[in-house]
Amino acid sequence: MFAVLVLVLFASPDAGAQPTDAQPTEERAPAEAQDAQFLALSVDSVTPTTVTTSSPSTVTVTGTVRNVGDRVVDEVAVRLQRAAPVSAPEQLRTALTFDQDVFDTVGDFVTLTDELDVGRSAPFTLSMPLRSPSGPSLDITAPGIFPMLVNVNGAPDYGQQARLDDARFLLPVLGVPRDPLAVDPAAPTAAPLPPDTANPVAVSVAWPLADRPRLAAGNPGSLDDKVRLVDDDLASSLASGGRLEGLVSALEFATGTAVDPGGSLANSVCLAVDPDLLVTVSNMTRGYLVVDNPADPTGPSHDGTGADAAAAWLDRVRALASKLCVTAVPFAGTDLSAVAEIADPLLTASAVSTPSDVVDTILGVTSRQGLTWPDSGVVDDTTAATLAEQGQSTALVAANAVAGDQPQDLVNVAVPESPTGSIQAALFDPSSATALAALGDQPQTPSFTPRDQVYDLAEDSRTARLQDAIGALTWKSLTPTPGRERTLTVVPPQGWTADADEAGAVLGTVSGMLRSGLGTPRPWSVFLGRQVTAAPTTLSYPQAAAADGAPASVRDGAAGQVGRIDSLMTALVDDPQNALTPQRFTNPMREDLLRAMSTSDRRGALRTDAETAAAIRVGNVRGEVDATLASVSIIAPGGVFTLASEQSPLLLVARNDLPIGITVRLAVDAPPAMEVDDIGPTLLPPRGSRSLQVPARVSDSEKMVVQLGLTTADGTVLGEPATVNVRSNAYGRALAIITAGAGVLLLLLAGRRLWHRFRGQPDPADEG
Repeated sequence: MFAVLVLVLFASPDAGAQPTDAQPTEERAPAEAQDAQFLALSVDSVTPTTVTTSSPSTVTVTGTVRNVGDRVVDEVAVRLQRAAPVSAPEQLRTALTFDQDVFDTVGDFVTLTDELDVGRSAPFTLSMPLRSPSGPSLDITAPGIFPMLVNVNGAPDYGQQARLDDARFLLPVLGVPRDPLAVDPAAPTAAPLPPDTANPVAVSVAWPLADRPRLAAGNPGSLDDKVRLVDDDLASSLASGGRLEGLVSALEFATGTAVDPGGSLANSVCLAVDPDLLVTVSNMTRGYLVVDNPADPTGPSHDGTGADAAAAWLDRVRALASKLCVTAVPFAGTDLSAVAEIADPLLTASAVSTPSDVVDTILGVTSRQGLTWPDSGVVDDTTAATLAEQGQSTALVAANAVAGDQPQDLVNVAVPESPTGSIQAALFDPSSATALAALGDQPQTPSFTPRDQVYDLAEDSRTARLQDAIGALTWKSLTPTPGRERTLTVVPPQGWTADADEAGAVLGTVSGMLRSGLGTPRPWSVFLGRQVTAAPTTLSYPQAAAADGAPASVRDGAAGQVGRIDSLMTALVDDPQNALTPQRFTNPMREDLLRAMSTSDRRGALRTDAETAAAIRVGNVRGEVDATLASVSIIAPGGVFTLASEQSPLLLVARNDLPIGITVRLAVDAPPAMEVDDIGPTLLPPRGSRSLQVPARVSDSEKMVVQLGLTTADGTVLGEPATVNVRSNAYGRALAIITAGAGVLLLLLAGRRLWHRFRGQPDPADEG
């Protein structure tokens, strides 16, 4: 469903309308900023989408005008206008916000209807020749990227005739076709005007396969349990006609031998895959559950419906991966700045190092190593240093993510916090990437987009946004760039919502550039394998990236759990007889934290939903860790525990309800009259228990209260502590006094006997 542009020039419904010939001075503004709305205009089709020497010589635009106001609008008319061709990359965005008077090549108004009632729509078709010796035309006599405007006028009740709305888009003209209206068909001005192909751009394409996190948080790893998803949307996305199926289908077609016989496009493309998506889809193929409530991941659920679609899609991706460059993106599109801030080695490795292993294992390929493409398209110094420590030598970022205007798209970046001192930055054009991000049913504005190039994407129809993307992709191939490399790196957003037609149009545009000579393929091995000799630059991290990242509550929540997870993993036992390893058991918890910090959906209309999902994930992980630690506990005897002697051992039972063994230590809090020996580490079997004999010594016969608990080696508490009442059958202090007195008496009696014997006197005790 096409979005619409709404620009209204009335201060209130009863205000007078602006005359048709008046030229407003304000720039294009979001629809919600206007005080009243009367007409909404949307562009439904542009023919041809790209003008070439062999295309029709007339541009035709169709669309719809709808009365969205509260009154009838009379004398509704539309016309087509154009502005001067784009001359700088930033104009690929800013030209779409120019004031109407900049679009100074105009056609005639075409009346749609004398009266348009409230809620009613009127279709329109506008056609103008590219050039004409007589009559109105677009007056396009050379290749270029031309900003176009469709203007609708009308007279609302109680108002005058005025411009009530407009729609803008880019028209790529890669070549001017022959002018059939020329008076002299043999004249040079009537001949086709092809583009200059003497200096083609070197093209590389990153093709993302990613999705928002779908696995339900709060479930540790297991060997045979079905995975649980928060919804079943992937079943539709992976099936025929779905978003992810469309991205694969478009790439299959564009790189097939029938369309790309020389492999030019295939050599230019690198498949950028989210390991979280692959893990999810791979698990779906074995059957899965969908939870009824994402906040209750272990609660009621139902069977998912996408197992067959997942298996078929995964097979097609494996086939593509076998013939294309493949790279892994950070796990679940996680916020690398947040990960770097937490600075947990295992969490960091899960985010940026192990993804390539996951991709290689599931797809059966050897992916490109050392390349990190952050979902935000930018990195800060701390993140860059973290990437360097993880062996990631190159970051794929927007050109404005580094300082200065770089003449090359592969540069060294000085990173003060890095042990190596620098990393490489592979740069892509932010203007074309911004235009690509606007495609799909959930358009987004990337974090790296300059603020003066940001406007409400809901003002544009999907057709208009596709035209803008095609224009942005082809602009550099038509424009001389003295002193700069002639390169183009095509980088859609990772969470791209383009459908199959839009994705196919993008690949078709790139393929057409390669076939026409405007572009030449540049494999990623060539792109990233060059020697960089220029002096290092520095990073530039926009404020928007921080705002679009994981919120502080999510970062703090993740930081609070990751240490507990690491401690748990260290305590778990890696038993060759048990296929469930400590890493496999705890990885889902760590990965859930990365999913919670995902930047997916945080730059579009679903931002609030993404923040809610992140908060639920952190809470679920906290509950999962709590429950896991509580599964290991001490079982103390009930009532009063009586020691047979002052040195009798305490007899206890330690219970492990986890499916994997764990090493624990006994923590004892006893009164001064009782000494308890440290029994050292104790291994508890999976889903089993072990009796513990704890040597103890008491020096009192009074009743004592002892607190007993279990911990990991580093002191993380396991389960709830147990309270034991202990009593000893020993006499304690009284027995010691009696024993000492008896000893003294015995010594006195023995001494008396010896004294009498020494003096030769009979002992009176012997008398009788």
